[in-house]
Amino acid sequence: MSILGKLAEKSWLTPSAAGDGVDMNTGPEPAAKTALALFIAVLTSIFFLFAVGYRMRMHQPDWEAISDPGLLWINSVALVLASVCMHFARKSALSGDIRGVRYALTLAGALSIAFLVGQFAAWGILRESGLYAVQSPATAFFMLLTGIHALHLFGGLVVWARAAARAWQGIEVKRIRLSVELCTTYWHFLLLVWYVFFTLLLLT
Repeated sequence: MSILGKLAEKSWLTPSAAGDGVDMNTGPEPAAKTALALFIAVLTSIFFLFAVGYRMRMHQPDWEAISDPGLLWINSVALVLASVCMHFARKSALSGDIRGVRYALTLAGALSIAFLVGQFAAWGILRESGLYAVQSPATAFFMLLTGIHALHLFGGLVVWARAAARAWQGIEVKRIRLSVELCTTYWHFLLLVWYVFFTLLLLT
């Protein structure tokens, strides 16, 4: 076959002999995972700076420690269970179990939402106790650390909602596997960040 004949075939639109059987859905994986890794790296730097600022500020004379609401312990358990469910969702996606993906994702989302509701309730407990951010540096930092963490978890829930909706719509597992893997990594990261923040709060 001539060179012009080969070009006319538009081989880039059809599987080549070497590319037969390649799943075209796997193409974006490296880029998506790299993007998430970079995003997590940036967030880690930001969270680290907040943590350092917290530690420096608590040594000032006007710092008055607050007693952490006991609700934070319950919230922490909810976030742990959400991360565990995400792990099972990923395992189910890798094994092709769409039912496992559906139920694990749904439970992970419900627990994450429960965590956010619990955080809002904890803020309400502080307000009712008469501790306001403008009056107490400790309360201000508590609101800042828990608020920025909750904001990023809420952002993750947007991606989670799309993945869960597609899973319940009956889409093939391989088409949502990447989304599930990325959500799982992100949830594990946020769980680690939360426990660093929670430890800081307990140290005061």
